[in-house]
Amino acid sequence: MACAALSAAPSNPRLLRVALLLLLLVAAGRRAAGASVATELRCQCLQTLQGIHPKNIQSVNVKSPGPHCAQTEVIATLKNGQKACLNPTSPIVKKIIEKMLNSDKSN
Repeated sequence: MACAALSAAPSNPRLLRVALLLLLLVAAGRRAAGASVATELRCQCLQTLQGIHPKNIQSVNVKSPGPHCAQTEVIATLKNGQKACLNPTSPIVKKIIEKMLNSDKSN
């Protein structure tokens, strides 16, 4: 039985090592290239808040639906640096967005 296993092994172990290394590099390259695409093509807001006090908000970013996410996302950057996802259908969030847009136009 051991003789059969030895005869199946290639005669050049260095060639086998090079082939395995090449196979690992190709697999790692495909995995790395696919990983960045997978993280970019998804919604950023998994949970949303109904509202937050406007005095705590530094800026608001509204992302329209697209290939990355099927829903509108409202991401508020707070004055303490944290980001919070807001519910775009909430009446208070709509007022916050409107107020921020009007303040940008007046500046």
